[in-house]
Amino acid sequence: MSLRSSSNKRQAVGGRVPMPKPKKKSPIRRFFWILGILIFLIVAGAGCGFISATMSSLPDVANVRPAASSQIYDVNGNLITTVHSTENRLPVKLSDVPKNLQNAFIATEDSRFYSHHGIDPVGILRAIWVNIAHDGVAEGGSTITQQLARNAFLTQDRTLKRKIMEAMLALRIEQHYTKDQILEMYLNQIYFGQGAYGVQAAAHVYFGKDVKDLDLAQCAMLAGLPQSPNYYSPFNNLQAGKARQAVVLGQMVKYGYIDQATADKAKDADLGLLSKAEKPHNDNAASYFVDYVIQLVADKYGDDAIYKDGLKIYTTLDMKAQEAAVKAMDNLPTFYTDKNGLKQPQGALVAINPHNGYIVAMVGGRGNDSFNRAVLAERQPGSAFKPFVYLTAIQQGMTPGDTVEDAPITFNGWSPQNYERTFQGTVTLRYALQHSLNVPAVRIADKVGMSNVLKLAQSMGISTLVTSGNPNDNNLAAALGGLTHGVKPIDMATAYAVLANGGMKVTPIAITKIVDRNGQVVEENSMDEKRVVDAKDAYVITNMLESVIKGGTGGGAAIGRPAAGKTGTTDDSKDAWFVGYTPDLVTAVWMGDDYGTQTLNGTTGGTIPATIWHDFMSAALANTPASDFPVPPGAASIANSGYTAPAKPADKKKAKDDKDKTKTDKSKDDSSVQQDDSSNSDNSSDSSGSDNSKDSSKSSSKSSSSSKKQ
Repeated sequence: MSLRSSSNKRQAVGGRVPMPKPKKKSPIRRFFWILGILIFLIVAGAGCGFISATMSSLPDVANVRPAASSQIYDVNGNLITTVHSTENRLPVKLSDVPKNLQNAFIATEDSRFYSHHGIDPVGILRAIWVNIAHDGVAEGGSTITQQLARNAFLTQDRTLKRKIMEAMLALRIEQHYTKDQILEMYLNQIYFGQGAYGVQAAAHVYFGKDVKDLDLAQCAMLAGLPQSPNYYSPFNNLQAGKARQAVVLGQMVKYGYIDQATADKAKDADLGLLSKAEKPHNDNAASYFVDYVIQLVADKYGDDAIYKDGLKIYTTLDMKAQEAAVKAMDNLPTFYTDKNGLKQPQGALVAINPHNGYIVAMVGGRGNDSFNRAVLAERQPGSAFKPFVYLTAIQQGMTPGDTVEDAPITFNGWSPQNYERTFQGTVTLRYALQHSLNVPAVRIADKVGMSNVLKLAQSMGISTLVTSGNPNDNNLAAALGGLTHGVKPIDMATAYAVLANGGMKVTPIAITKIVDRNGQVVEENSMDEKRVVDAKDAYVITNMLESVIKGGTGGGAAIGRPAAGKTGTTDDSKDAWFVGYTPDLVTAVWMGDDYGTQTLNGTTGGTIPATIWHDFMSAALANTPASDFPVPPGAASIANSGYTAPAKPADKKKAKDDKDKTKTDKSKDDSSVQQDDSSNSDNSSDSSGSDNSKDSSKSSSKSSSSSKKQ
């Protein structure tokens, strides 16, 4: 036995084992314990009080919150229109709703609908996990019961109080109704786009039949719409609608409602869509703008917010200017009427205040369709894209008086051509832009770098450029407006507004303020402005674009006050543009065939679009005093150059007969004023001889056409 063991034994037998002395608690430690308990009790009490107060304010689940009409006002506070709360709703019994449609909604919106009691912790955790994995909001955690509570009883605002009320209402609804009753109310409550509320009205609008007669493919299409009715509507965007349908069918396979073979068959099935929406277009002068505003509000707050919450929406629209825009667009000719009863060619006009970004006027087409060409159509800009090339040159130190060769040249097998298939020799940058010469524009783009041109255009507001992948716009054909997808009229107005505003870019604004039915401000928008172009450079290119109107291709746009702008005409005259501005107003005008297949019978940007621009701007600015473009320090000496026209080599025979005769530069410029855009090579694709440009034009036309037909 060891000594230690013996010692321990002696202690156990003969002595007492000493007990450890209790540690005294620190007063500081005791204080923090007490403080923590007090804070917990306070927070818990406040939480209980908040929940108690919230519960006491909950509506009776037996009563549906009445809908209220929303009103839309112009920039002067005058009522434009009332968005009526009267809903296209045809209630049906759950027994009349196909099982496929019921299952499609459950699989897509709430797979555990029959298991939870109004709120689904499993679904919430799953949504959180999915959203973290996707680094954004990819999936929501709301149950069908919660959605019913929100749509039937609450507003669409995204506050903590509303979320708590939604959850409490969902629990109360689950106590008051059966699952089948809840599902029936939900299917009759939700919005499907095109003014249709509930599955029965949606079946009539999209398919022209009762909901009980829908097949699986149609059921899956409808079930996918509530997530974003405007975006997924097969009338607006068939491709996106079909992609969403595939997601719904995939969810039905996942949860065992159908097998994969059945899903694949439904994906390929004919939807049997009606030719177009049965909802007529708003019959007022601002119909396209009104639809644009409605979509902005619906996308942000939900469709019920606009149709049920009684909002007062204050906009930037000037009704006098809007009426002038509608009247000016009456200049559009009619070449034929398409299968949907729409006159062709179509057109669009967007006018923006360059100083605050206010959308002053908007015309998205003519007819009763829902396709707003002012903000959705992507069409080839032709020579209206050239100012970005010349502005890049100005930024790199060139001036309007610098010269460039207008002579034959080949780039990697492509030989750009001017419209008249002639060349003028050495010309100034001002003259080349003024008369829209193709070859100099390509030479300049090659010198300054097309990637720099694209970067500049994007910074100024052109959102549709493709800068990577194959195909892309980083090629010299883009200098003449031969782009992969084309441009939107609103983007062109935004970009040119940078020049009118001395290099400062302002984000276009359609809504200034939204007030709810209780008088509370839901949102209030302020001007978003940043410098993207040096003020001196902006003035120099503006000065050059003034020459386009004074003595170039845009003579038809002259309005008797300082103005700048550019014409544009594309492949076989399928698109024609005039984009121009004064110090106070910027307007983009486009016309073309919706389907990109028909020519404009020789129409160019310098003819009808310039006339429309002239008529609109004259009326819109009638009460606005004329003013010159502000001249930044040091800009005048740079800008005031390059006015001399090139000395064209005389024909030998003519020189022999008239060797003593000369022509002044002025006479040449005066004669050019009488020519339209086409005579000065605005045909960016066909006249250039670029296959890439041609393909781009066709691609854009197809894109615009498909968007239109969708």
